[in-house]
Amino acid sequence: MSDTPLQPFRASFALLGWLLPGLGQWATGARLRGVFAGIGVLGLLFSGLLVGGVDCVDRNEDPLWFIGQVCAGPLVIAADVANTQLLKSGRAAPLIAAAVPYGAAMNPADVPKISSFKGLAHSNEFGTLLVFLAGLMNLVVLLDASIRPSNRLTRRTADAGTRA
Repeated sequence: MSDTPLQPFRASFALLGWLLPGLGQWATGARLRGVFAGIGVLGLLFSGLLVGGVDCVDRNEDPLWFIGQVCAGPLVIAADVANTQLLKSGRAAPLIAAAVPYGAAMNPADVPKISSFKGLAHSNEFGTLLVFLAGLMNLVVLLDASIRPSNRLTRRTADAGTRA
C-alpha cells in the first residue's frame, strides 16, 4: 500500500487531454506518457475512420456509440459534422433510394434516401468499434491526467540541485 495522498481532481488537465489526446499528460510533466497516450488514442481514432469512413461516427443513428466516441475529442465531433453535412445531405455523392420491405406499398416520395457512401458491411462496424475504443482509452487517459501529481515543480527543484 502506498503512502501517497490522493490528488485533487483537476478538470483543466482533463480538458486539455480532451482537446488533444495526451496533452493533459504533457501539461502535468509526464511528457513521454502524453506522447504515448496521444499516439495510442489518435492511432485508434484514425484507423477507425480509415476502416469505417466518417459514416462510422453518427450521433443520430448510433447515439450510444457516439457517447463513447466523443470522449476521443473534437476530432470525433468534426467527423460527425462531416458525415451529416457531406454524406447525409448528398453533397459528396448522390442519395439513393433505400430498399423497401417486400410487400410494403409506399409512395415513391416517401421512400427514405441514403448516401451512396453509406457503410453497410462489417468494415463500418469495425470502424465504429475502433473509434469507440479510442474514446474509452482517452477517457482513462483523461482521468489519469486529472489526478496525476504534477512533475513540473519537482523536476525544476531536482534540476536546480544538480546544476549548482
